[in-house]
Amino acid sequence: MRTGRHMLARAMALAAVLAVAVAARAQNAGREANPEQPRSGPPPGVYQPAQLAADDVRAFPVPPGGFADARAGVAQGRVEEFSYDSPVTGTRRKANVYLPAGYSAERRYPVLYLLHGFGGTLDDWRYYVRSNAVLDNLLADGKVVRMIVVMPNGRARADDKPPPPERSFTPEHIAAFAAFERELMETLIPAIDRQYPTLADRQHRAIAGLSMGGGQALNFGLGHQESFSWVGGFSSAPNTAAAAVLLPDAARARTQLRMLYLSCGSQDGLFHISQDFHRYLKSSAIPHVWNVDPYSHDRDSWAENLYDFAQLLFR
Repeated sequence: MRTGRHMLARAMALAAVLAVAVAARAQNAGREANPEQPRSGPPPGVYQPAQLAADDVRAFPVPPGGFADARAGVAQGRVEEFSYDSPVTGTRRKANVYLPAGYSAERRYPVLYLLHGFGGTLDDWRYYVRSNAVLDNLLADGKVVRMIVVMPNGRARADDKPPPPERSFTPEHIAAFAAFERELMETLIPAIDRQYPTLADRQHRAIAGLSMGGGQALNFGLGHQESFSWVGGFSSAPNTAAAAVLLPDAARARTQLRMLYLSCGSQDGLFHISQDFHRYLKSSAIPHVWNVDPYSHDRDSWAENLYDFAQLLFR
C-alpha cells in the first residue's frame, strides 16, 4: 500500500492544477445545482477542447427515456446511514448504503463503492445523479446483479463538509481526497463487510466515481488490485495518476481486472485526462471499456455511465 506521506506529497503537487481544474458548487438556472460545475477562466492547458479520434465514440446505445426517474410499480431499494470511526480523521464518519429491493440478510451480495466529486458529498450520487432510481429500474428489468452500493464521503478530514469557495483549494482540502485511500482500505471496507452480508473478496468488489471521485476510483482501485476486480472512472479529474504509474505491469492487469471502465463527455474540458488514460491502455493491450458520450461535466454523463457500468458488474 502506498504510504500516507506519498499520498500527501502527490496531493500537494496537484494542488495548483486542481485549484482551477475541478468544480465548485454553482446553480444552473432551471435545473439542479451541479456540485462539479467548472469555474470560468482556467489557465491554458487545464481545460482543453476535445480532439476526437476515430475510437472516441459511444460504446453503448443511448439509455431509454426515464431510465433515471422513479417508475410507478417498481420496487425501490432503501438507503441506510452507516457510521464508522475513522483513525484518519479522528472522528465518526458517515456513508450512505443502498440496499437493493428484495434485500435479505440471509444471502450475500457483491459491493460497489461510488465516490463523489470535489464539490460534492455522500448524498450526490443519491440525489443529484439519482443512482437509486437508475439501479431500481435496472433491477426491475432484470439487467443488473443485485448489489449493495456504498456511497461514502471521500473527503477524509475532520470537517468533511465542502468548504466555502474561498477555502476550496487549500492544500488541506485537496489532500483530504488522497487521504481517503487509507480510510477506505483499512477502515470503511472492513466495517461494511462486518455489518452487511457481503461477498468480501476482490471478485465481488467494485469501485467507481465521478470527477475527483473518478480519479480516486482509478487511483485506489488500480492501486489495490488485490481488493478490486471492477474499476470505473467517469469524467476523471486531474487527481488521476498516470496510467503508466497505476498499471506498470500490463500482464498482471490483464489477469487481475475483470473490468476497467473509462468514460467522459466530448464537451468536457477534462476529456484529455480520460482520453490519455485510454490511449495508454490501448497501446499496452489492457482490456477496457472506453465510452464517449456527447455531454459536458454533468449528471447526464454520470447517470448514463452508471446505467451502462452497473449492467456489466459481477457477471
